[in-house]
Amino acid sequence: MQIAARATGSPIINLSVFFAFVVITLFVVYKATNRNSTTSDYYAAGSAFSGVQNGIALSGDFLSAASFLGISGAIAVHGYDGFLYSVGWLVAWLVALLLVGERLRNTGRFTVGDVMAYRMKQRPVRAAAANATLVITFFYMLAQMAGAGGLIALLLNVHSKGGQALIITGVGLVMVFYVLVGGMKGTTWVQIIKAGLLLICVTFMSVFLLGKFGFSLSAILDQASQNSPLGGELLNPGGWYGRNAMDQLDFVSLSLALVLGISSLPHVLMRFYTVPDAKEARRSVVWCSWSMFIFYLSILLVGYGATALVGSDKIVNAPGGENSAAPLLAFEIGGAMLLGIVSAVAFATILAVVAGLTLAASASFAHDVYANVIRNGKADPRSEIRVARLTALVIGFLAILGGIVTNGQNVAFLVSLALALAASANLPTILYTLFWKRFNTTGTLWSIYGGLVSGLVLIIFSPAISGSSTSIIKGVDFHWFPLTNPGLVSIPLSFLCGFLGTVFSKEPADPKKQAEMEVRSLTGIGSKA
Repeated sequence: MQIAARATGSPIINLSVFFAFVVITLFVVYKATNRNSTTSDYYAAGSAFSGVQNGIALSGDFLSAASFLGISGAIAVHGYDGFLYSVGWLVAWLVALLLVGERLRNTGRFTVGDVMAYRMKQRPVRAAAANATLVITFFYMLAQMAGAGGLIALLLNVHSKGGQALIITGVGLVMVFYVLVGGMKGTTWVQIIKAGLLLICVTFMSVFLLGKFGFSLSAILDQASQNSPLGGELLNPGGWYGRNAMDQLDFVSLSLALVLGISSLPHVLMRFYTVPDAKEARRSVVWCSWSMFIFYLSILLVGYGATALVGSDKIVNAPGGENSAAPLLAFEIGGAMLLGIVSAVAFATILAVVAGLTLAASASFAHDVYANVIRNGKADPRSEIRVARLTALVIGFLAILGGIVTNGQNVAFLVSLALALAASANLPTILYTLFWKRFNTTGTLWSIYGGLVSGLVLIIFSPAISGSSTSIIKGVDFHWFPLTNPGLVSIPLSFLCGFLGTVFSKEPADPKKQAEMEVRSLTGIGSKA
């Protein structure tokens, strides 16, 4: 590993703070976790968390590297248009609050597949739900691991790809350990600790910035515009997505993915099962929404403050690129110690979110595929948990490889692709299942696979993968879809596929199961069964 003589801050302090966090959280995971002898313990923490606890953990699930590193960097470099990412993510929780949260908690047990297959043919629907979960989770993991690589590059000034890959591997191994040992209960406590630290961190940085500029937001914005090549345009819409009509259409597609994608993410939906009833599920979303509001209000100040004190040119040229805005600002404000703390929080963010993703993916495979498809619902709980842990190992390995490949990409952008896939494959199916009596198995399969396949194809042949300076694969061009985010096409297409599959299918819906599901989703009767 090649480390330059001058790293940002003190590498010893940076790594010491991070390792201290890892040791503390591993101890918490060990103490908080029972033997996880039942599937309810491992997948849903025995539904023992309160709405307040789960709400903070929910915010921790989504206040990820994309939020802390990606959005602050997007605001610092692109200004107003970068902040629009956070608006979409905050508004999105209204979908979860009004349409999904309570009914999902009452209807399912552990996974999204429980809800989708409730009144359908179990085997094909559960297999489809598991496939969608694994693909969505993998894309989301890419963002987190890419954030880990950028952060490492900044902290240690490691320019060697081999050096960054080695430490990304270490981050991945710790993440897998959280899941193997802690299950949902341990992962939830890590999320709660991490979310609390992150909120304290960004609030402190925001208050310091306001104090430095005489508690004048205008002074911060004026200084930021002077330190950016965009000048005054940094504060106006259109600097990123307003250059032409296609850019504006791309922004509409991105916004649709952000607003509809959050309430469709498998690792977020699983959190509704960790509370005892629908009332606590609703409280979870309310607490999560307030946490997100405080965070993104602070991130606005952190992003523009980074431009004002560090400068967008320095941010773009730093190891880690745009993702380095918040750590560089921390170094400017409080030197090596604050940088170490902020970086430890960022690392914790990555570890905790990827742990939640790994748990969601492994639970989906073990519960939906192994227990209900392969073993036809007759799997022994211990063997099911063993399969879930083996799956976590495989997923962790793939996440490490993916993080090495996508190292250097803006993590907020990568997350938007995962959100588009989630909104395309999961949301139409969930809404049809919960609210449309005629919906049947054929419509379910058409909706899941229609959204998932169309989203994947459009991403592969979009400028996100090839054909532009910011593409993941450089030097080649095989794109034909003009938008970087497929949501504008794939989400409506999934709704249409679900509708057409149901209408043209000769298979009638099951009225008895539909009535049972309606009562259960509205009242919670039978949800503990």
